[in-house]
Amino acid sequence: MRKLSMDELQRKTVDDFKKADKQKIVVVLDNIRSMHNVGSVFRTSDAFLIEAICLCGFTPQPPHRDINKTALGATETVDWIYYNTTNDAIIDLKNRGYKVYAIEQVESSISLEQFGCNEPTAVVFGNEVDGVDDEVLKLVDGSIEIPQLGMKHSLNISVAAGIVLWQLVWGNKVLGTSL
Repeated sequence: MRKLSMDELQRKTVDDFKKADKQKIVVVLDNIRSMHNVGSVFRTSDAFLIEAICLCGFTPQPPHRDINKTALGATETVDWIYYNTTNDAIIDLKNRGYKVYAIEQVESSISLEQFGCNEPTAVVFGNEVDGVDDEVLKLVDGSIEIPQLGMKHSLNISVAAGIVLWQLVWGNKVLGTSL
């Protein structure tokens, strides 16, 4: 067994990425503290051809060395926009036709493996300590929960983003409801 070369992997250039058809998915980061988490979400968003990232509130913005450390160049490929508040981002996304879902454990949340959507979708990931802000929860169209079996019932935001984005891009294709 040998590792594949970059040529064999057919990686996109920055220009190819910018021109590529994107998934109709936007990631919204609600007051994320860690620059490493932000960089990781950029990298994951690049991997799945996510349309854009909304950085909200005190979420750090590129360029920054600590974001770049985990993004590994994804801040150059994935489009992003800053909003003063997450509420502003949600209102803008809804006005542009997106359904917006919090990734949060709330009453009547939809289990991730049961979620399917065939329209433009935005997913809101909350603060590392407090989760998605209560005021933000009042604006979203619903909530998606990642099922967990252990004692801990929370995941690092970068891990949660990887799980959710994989499911939205690939899991929905398996279910026949691809975006």
